[in-house]
Amino acid sequence: MYPSFFKRLIDVSISLLGIVVLSPLLLVITISLFVANDGKPFFYQKRPGKDEAIFTIIKFKTMNDKKDGNGKLLPDFQRMTQIGQYIRKYSLDEIPQLFSVLKGDMSLIGPRPLLVEYLPRYSECQRKRHKVKPGITGWAQVNGRNSISWEQKFELDVFYVENLSFILDMEIIMKTIVKVFKKEGVNSSDSDTMTIFEGNKEQS
Repeated sequence: MYPSFFKRLIDVSISLLGIVVLSPLLLVITISLFVANDGKPFFYQKRPGKDEAIFTIIKFKTMNDKKDGNGKLLPDFQRMTQIGQYIRKYSLDEIPQLFSVLKGDMSLIGPRPLLVEYLPRYSECQRKRHKVKPGITGWAQVNGRNSISWEQKFELDVFYVENLSFILDMEIIMKTIVKVFKKEGVNSSDSDTMTIFEGNKEQS
């Protein structure tokens, strides 16, 4: 009953409340990033959701689009704006995803939606992470986030899928709040995205 009904009810209630309460902050950040990123305050990207259905994720854009002499984007740490650093530090870039939760593409809690190009690289076990909606935060995020390997991250994602419950979701929410305030498990300033997932050496 919880996964099929109450989880969605909680998602809608909290995301709607969050959008209303955080609307002044949303406005301030949007205007600030509009100026810092030449009129582009948001970052959009296709990601796989539940049952690998593709949707468009939206986040605050914390990096500019500066390129080198060959027209290639500069490394992440060179493109991170000053305000973007602050926004990423406190995970404020994730706030626009509340709209994706309200729409139904995402849940507040679940495995993080990764790149579409990773889909053929998962083992059969790892693919289980797509049996539920992706989340703004999840079991892997409160147990290491980017400080753990891809394999460990996927193990935690699958654990969540196989043990999904109200109690586990509440534990994740509480741990997420603590980690955000302590700034634990957040990417370092010189490496703001995880290494690319190349796939498994041995597919199961």
